[in-house]
Amino acid sequence: MIHTRTALLTAAALAVVGAVGGAATVGLGLYNISAQAGHWPGVGPVLHTAFRQAIKLRAPSMDEAPDLSDPDLIALGAGHYATACTACHAAPGERRPATALAMSPQPPHIEEAVADWKPNHMQWIVENGAKMTGMPGWPALDRGDETWSVAAYLMTIQDGSAPDLPQAGLPLGRETDDLEQVKAYCQTCHGPVGGMVPRLDIQTPEYLLSQLQAYRGTGRPSGLMEQAVSLYPASMDAALAAFLAEEPTDRDAAEGSPEGQALATQGTRDVPACVACHGPGRSHEPREGQPPFPALAGQNQAFIAAQLVLWRDEVIQGSDLMTAAARDLTDAQIEALAAWFAALPDDNGTQE
Repeated sequence: MIHTRTALLTAAALAVVGAVGGAATVGLGLYNISAQAGHWPGVGPVLHTAFRQAIKLRAPSMDEAPDLSDPDLIALGAGHYATACTACHAAPGERRPATALAMSPQPPHIEEAVADWKPNHMQWIVENGAKMTGMPGWPALDRGDETWSVAAYLMTIQDGSAPDLPQAGLPLGRETDDLEQVKAYCQTCHGPVGGMVPRLDIQTPEYLLSQLQAYRGTGRPSGLMEQAVSLYPASMDAALAAFLAEEPTDRDAAEGSPEGQALATQGTRDVPACVACHGPGRSHEPREGQPPFPALAGQNQAFIAAQLVLWRDEVIQGSDLMTAAARDLTDAQIEALAAWFAALPDDNGTQE
């Protein structure tokens, strides 16, 4: 009994000493947080192990991954990487800037960073970031469809097949006031890249302007577009929308779907038919309190499908009508709708 009591008192005393020591370290600033000083011996390896094991535990199943060999998906990820990631991790074959090398922990060169990770691990890192490393999380929540595109690009670095990064000439870390630069930057994705990248030439300038403004606020979550609109001032939005609405864009090939046609044209007692708002052959004028409606005829199939999933899962909000329309759609119905609209002749939003 005496030995047990002594052991308990000793443990309690040690706990008090530890608590006092910890409080003093924090409260008096005894722990040096300087990036030049680094961690105390042994702390770095412990944190690195915790980092790796946490990612492996939480990474999504590869069953959730899209086709990571899709050239459009890879190009989309490369476009984002060029402006959002190179400042710390550099481009393949290039050196990191001195500022990145002075960070603690130092962000690894991208060729080192991807060396021994699986695609689902990279997707989790891109989506979630990591505390105490300077690696940010994705700007928009619940956009795994976007973060997989970056993972797809990173995996091409791992296997040595990475495409060249687009060269838009935009300055990193600050806005540009050069409209021609911004136009060229937008065209690195909107034009040469299909798939999840939407066609803009079938939309009205008014609709495109409303969406650029939504990306700047909370109306439309997208890490890709939130990054893009951060690179130039909002005063350029109207001119950019007018330009993009007129710039010809190639369309992805698509086959129609009888089931999709029925879904799009019939509607229900509670939800009007898709074509009532989105055409083809409609004016796409907004209802009161609603933004302009987008044309869907001739739009890229993968983009339509991805957006319907986001509406169904309430990642995108702000329209009770669209939320109601998408709420009960199955994956098969979404694919059918996307296929039918994508196979239609282009619709530029004018009344026939």
